[in-house]
Amino acid sequence: MLTRARSLVGRDKEVAELGAALAGARAERGSAVFVSGEPGVGKTRLAAEAASRAAEHGMLVLRGRGSAIGPMVPYRPLTEALLSLSRTRELPAEGTLGPYRPVLGHLVPDWAREGTAQQPVSPVILAEAVLRLTAAIGRDTGCLLLLDDLQDADAETLAVVDYLTDNIGQQPAVLLCTLRADPSDALTVATNAAQRGSGTILALERLGRGDVYRMVASCLDITVEDVPAEVGEELWDSSAGVPFVVEELLQSMIAGGHLVRAAGGWQAVGRQRPEVPASLMRTLTRRTDQLEPQGRAVLSAAAVLGRRFPLGVLQQVTGLDDRGLLGTLRSGIPGQLVAPDDITPDWYTFRHPLTAEGLLAQLTPAERAALARQVADVIEARYPGLPGEWCPLVAALRRDAGQHLAAGRLFVEAGRRALAEGAASSAGSLLERAEELLAGQPDPDAQADLLEALLPALAEAGQFDTALERAATIDALVRAGLDQRRGAALHTRLARAACLAGRTAQAQAQLDAARTQLGPDATDADLAAINAVAALVVLGAPGNEQVAQAAELARRAAESAPMPEIAFDCWQALGLAARVTDLAESDRYFQRAREVAERGQLPTLRAYALIRLGSNAWLAECETGRLQEARQEALRLGLVVMVYNVDANLALHAVLTGDHTQAVELLDQCWPTVSRLRVAVLARHLLASRATMAAHRGRRREMEQALAEFAVWGGAEAAEQSLALGMARAFCALLEEDRELAREELAAAAAVEASHPSAYYLAGGNGLALLLDVLAGKAGQEEYDEVAGRAAGRMRWNRQFVQFARAVLLGRAGQREEAAAALAEALASAQPYPLGRWLGIRLVTEAAVGEAAVGEGWLPGGWADGTLVRGAEEYFHRAGIPAVASACRALLRQLGAPVQQRRAGTDRVPGELRALGVTLREYEVLELLVDRLTNKAIATRLHISPRTVEKHVASLIMKTDQPGRAALSAHAARLLGGR
Repeated sequence: MLTRARSLVGRDKEVAELGAALAGARAERGSAVFVSGEPGVGKTRLAAEAASRAAEHGMLVLRGRGSAIGPMVPYRPLTEALLSLSRTRELPAEGTLGPYRPVLGHLVPDWAREGTAQQPVSPVILAEAVLRLTAAIGRDTGCLLLLDDLQDADAETLAVVDYLTDNIGQQPAVLLCTLRADPSDALTVATNAAQRGSGTILALERLGRGDVYRMVASCLDITVEDVPAEVGEELWDSSAGVPFVVEELLQSMIAGGHLVRAAGGWQAVGRQRPEVPASLMRTLTRRTDQLEPQGRAVLSAAAVLGRRFPLGVLQQVTGLDDRGLLGTLRSGIPGQLVAPDDITPDWYTFRHPLTAEGLLAQLTPAERAALARQVADVIEARYPGLPGEWCPLVAALRRDAGQHLAAGRLFVEAGRRALAEGAASSAGSLLERAEELLAGQPDPDAQADLLEALLPALAEAGQFDTALERAATIDALVRAGLDQRRGAALHTRLARAACLAGRTAQAQAQLDAARTQLGPDATDADLAAINAVAALVVLGAPGNEQVAQAAELARRAAESAPMPEIAFDCWQALGLAARVTDLAESDRYFQRAREVAERGQLPTLRAYALIRLGSNAWLAECETGRLQEARQEALRLGLVVMVYNVDANLALHAVLTGDHTQAVELLDQCWPTVSRLRVAVLARHLLASRATMAAHRGRRREMEQALAEFAVWGGAEAAEQSLALGMARAFCALLEEDRELAREELAAAAAVEASHPSAYYLAGGNGLALLLDVLAGKAGQEEYDEVAGRAAGRMRWNRQFVQFARAVLLGRAGQREEAAAALAEALASAQPYPLGRWLGIRLVTEAAVGEAAVGEGWLPGGWADGTLVRGAEEYFHRAGIPAVASACRALLRQLGAPVQQRRAGTDRVPGELRALGVTLREYEVLELLVDRLTNKAIATRLHISPRTVEKHVASLIMKTDQPGRAALSAHAARLLGGR
């Protein structure tokens, strides 16, 4: 007889809290709840009650469980949860999840893009994908994501849980996790969430005497009053209020004949007290002692596999046929220690995790080692190559069997796979186990295999010091017989790790060590990997000589036909270096990188090449079509960070082209995710763009706020500082008419650019600084030739200022026609950039007017008559930049052109009339002329004299170029809609 409580007992408060959480989710007020407690206290049962209530309200329920089958497998609980969804319904439409849909393919292969290799993904990006999924599937009815036994979960799953707790608040979902109250990483996550106020912990206590009685009554399907007193007291005393122990002991009483059903109900027989120890483990041990030899053998083999075990493997280990195995599991085992797994077909599970531990405790070390070896042999034969979770499981079995070398190699392979999947924390854990097992093993090749995986894993985890400590180990392995080529490859990997950390000297030392290992006779092919990393190391050094050196190293490596990944880095480095001198050549290198990625079937690298090519097109001619295409490719692949990288560039494009509405939309769209993902480079780029947008609108306070946050993200020491100085601060100073301050900011930006020659090209040093220096008399033809000769000087944003500078130099030299042509070219280049265009007009006109005596008036007609300056004044007035607008009005006076009066309400005047110099009062007169009123009638309406009206009418006739009053009235009717 199966004695289990038919209802949940003693958890009314907790059930109420979970009910409120579920109701909140249905109203889009999500929450995270952690149910904690000791083993057997009822955590899983409470979670099952919540799942049942959620289902009753039509909510979707996703269930997963922490893995206790050998070593931790990345994202196992989440995979199980999503598999439970995939078996019941389709994934939301593709457009719903956007770039996050392919990311979920890391958990459920059926949801991956067909024909696309899975790329590594960080736990944070995966967490955002899960968050978006729960929002999509729970939109109408709410969603419950239930993760049981969180203490057994891997580090990546815990990272996802931590992320979800902080971001589920506005979602139609509840995250419900159960975990033991023992110290663990999972408990730390729950405790921290509770302290932040982003999660709630329901700590389950043991049942009181009354609840134990009620639980016994529920198990026996009787009233509390009908529970035999001696049975109730014995269970209360022996169980200490642990529900699982209550049920186990009650089952023991019935099986042992101490509690029997009679005509008058349940009756206790005898006074024998069951041997119940204080701990649950001893209780489980006592129960397993009653097994038949065959049952014990079956469950012992199952326990070696872990809490959950597959029937196929167990059958091969025990040699039983289907009938014998299922009979043993389903009915031949007293106490119901196992049950069918409710997640995976043909798998069984122990009812309590300590059951497996209790069974293993009964084996001698020799028995356990022999059984572990037998199970490992069966799994390796049954699953060639040990896919998925089998690899770390068999590694643990080989370790338990005392086969340390084989176990170490398998842990290395499991760690390498985890790293390739982006699970750096699990990779590090697996590789640390491998390192312990391989320590002292006389096999340098196995040690080298370990280091090949461990060094990048440590670098990905930011443990650069720990990685660099392995340098001595590499040399020791070579002395122990490791092939010197492998030693060189390991030093090169270590150099790459140091390069990622920005430790140039240490990276160079490792490259030198790698070259030493290869010896003086090494060919370029031998040195390809070394030169590729060397190019990356040198590329970030200050000065153009280092850029040329990096290009030479990359070229030599690329010509040696290395592996695709190395070739890609070479062509990419060459493309970045070529940007300094020739964008067309840079394009050719990026195109080669793209071809390498396509031949090697490396879709992620291909997307990077497309973005590089698109960036070149944008830099060259302000064209974003190729960038948009690259973005779509990254979106298709689910490369979330890459998508936001492109969006950050598009946001800066919107700022420079004056589309501030689009810029705000992109910046606001990118920032929440980028900041949550902690992508510092992108965060700085976005903040620098936000500061630039504020500066280009003359809003210093907003600019300073953005730059203050920029500094918090490490901006003061980063290459993006050139953007903050040259694109933000310099322009803000110019719009405040403080030209000297602008030149100082540009000089500071140039210093940053000098230390990062391949970073940012539009920060002022290749265009605006030249124009200001020319205007100030600090630069002439020689400086112009230098800047104009650079590839960066020919980029369209810079080109407008370079051409304005050329016009000034030509005008000063008396070459009027050439100056006029240069001005036309500058205006054409500036066409996409309203601020650059109008600011250039304002600055060049002032220079020409101030030097009229010297240059004898070299401005062409549209400039000399004030038409363009009037447009500039209109632009800056409408933009709310009074200092520059006032300077433009002063220029109009110097040119002898009409200057319109600026009064409150001027914005009512249509732009085309303002461009003609029509004032607000004249516009008010024009509005009344639509109805052909007399001067006296208009004067009465506007409270002015008829004589003043007459003057305004005459001025309007002249400014609008109308032949008379009647024509002016007709023109007003057409212009103002016939009013």
